[in-house]
Amino acid sequence: MTQTMVPVIFDLDGTLVDPAGGITGGIAAALEELGLPVPQQSVLNSMVGPKLSDSLLHLANVPVELVDEIIARYRVHYRQYGIPQSTLYPGVYDLLESFARAGRPVAVATQKPQALARLVLEHHGIARFFVTIQGAADDESVAANSAPGKVEIVAAALAGLNPQTAVMVGDRHQDVAGAMANGLDCIGVSWGFAPDGELVEAGAVAVVDTALELRRAIEELDAVRVAALSEVHNDGSL
Repeated sequence: MTQTMVPVIFDLDGTLVDPAGGITGGIAAALEELGLPVPQQSVLNSMVGPKLSDSLLHLANVPVELVDEIIARYRVHYRQYGIPQSTLYPGVYDLLESFARAGRPVAVATQKPQALARLVLEHHGIARFFVTIQGAADDESVAANSAPGKVEIVAAALAGLNPQTAVMVGDRHQDVAGAMANGLDCIGVSWGFAPDGELVEAGAVAVVDTALELRRAIEELDAVRVAALSEVHNDGSL
C-alpha cells in the first residue's frame, strides 16, 4: 500500500522536550566546579542543540584540555537532575499518540548522544512511538572528532524510516540545515531555543506556535502528497 502520510523526523531538546534549565543549569554547574566563567543566560541557551564540545569551545571559550572534564561533570549533573526536571512541551504527547494511531512513521534525530536520547524519551514515556531514534556518538570527547553531525544524523533517521520523503521538525537552524542537506523541508517550532527570525532565515518552510498548528501543517503536507500521487496515477505519461 502506498504511504500517503508524510513521515516526520523530530529534533529532541527544544522540540519534543523542554529541558527546563536542566541542560543550561548543568553546563553552568560544571563550569563553576572547575572555576571557569559562566556565560550569560542567552549564551547558555544558544548551547542547547549543537554538539556540546563545539559549544563549550566556541561559545563558552573553554580551554580544549578541559572540555572532556566539563562534559563528564555535566553529564553527571544532567542524569541526576536534568532529566527529572525536563518536561514534554504542551500537546507533544497527544500529537505523537495521534500519529501512532494513524500509522504515521516518526523518528528522532538529535545531536544528544544516542543512548542518552533514548533514556530521555523513555523517561517521558514516548520512546515507543518512534520507528528509529538517531543521535550523536556516545563518546563526546574532543578526540572523537569523526562523530556524526546533524546532517548525518538526519540521514540515518531517514534511512531508518525508509520513506521516499519526510519532513523535519526542529527548533534551531541546525535542524533546518540538516533537513535541507538531505533534500527535506523543515517546519520550525517557536517554543524552542532559536532567536527570533533564525528559523525563517535558515529556510524553514513554516514556523508554528503550538502542537495543534504543527499537526495541521503536517496534514497539509499529506494533502499535497495525496494530490501528487493522484496526478501520477491518472496521467500515464508520468
